[in-house]
Amino acid sequence: MQQNKMKLEFDSRPCNEGFARVAVAAFMTQLNPTLEEVADVKTAVSEAVTNAIIHGYEGSAGTITIRCRIEGETFTVEVEDIGKGIADVKLAMEPLFTTKAECDRAGMGFSFMEAFMDSLEVHSAPGQGTFVRMTKKITRPMADGPSGYQRQKTETKIEEICRKE
Repeated sequence: MQQNKMKLEFDSRPCNEGFARVAVAAFMTQLNPTLEEVADVKTAVSEAVTNAIIHGYEGSAGTITIRCRIEGETFTVEVEDIGKGIADVKLAMEPLFTTKAECDRAGMGFSFMEAFMDSLEVHSAPGQGTFVRMTKKITRPMADGPSGYQRQKTETKIEEICRKE
């Protein structure tokens, strides 16, 4: 079973949202996802990070932590802030609900996360921040074939080179 993980921390600045999307996408490429799967994950990460910046920290300085984990075919991404928190998570997850209507916020962040990922968990409490965990199963075969295939191919090449000498 393939396993790997990474952790990333960055300032809650709007310019870091794109960085977060690209970093997560780069990490997940080892699963050989389709372009659509990469786009889905990037959109979900963008929404989670934007929520942390706009709602969690309300434009003030803070830290956002992203953790990614690969376990077999399952890709998990967690986005966490220690900002304002959410008083009513169930209400906040309702489509079109927003606390920032004056800022042209559509209130679709959690809906997009839920639509683009296989699972979504949100834990939050006022004054303690918000933790979002999302998973997506990537079932496309690995680029180098079944486990051990690439190693076997390399060993065969080495044997061929040695025979020629």
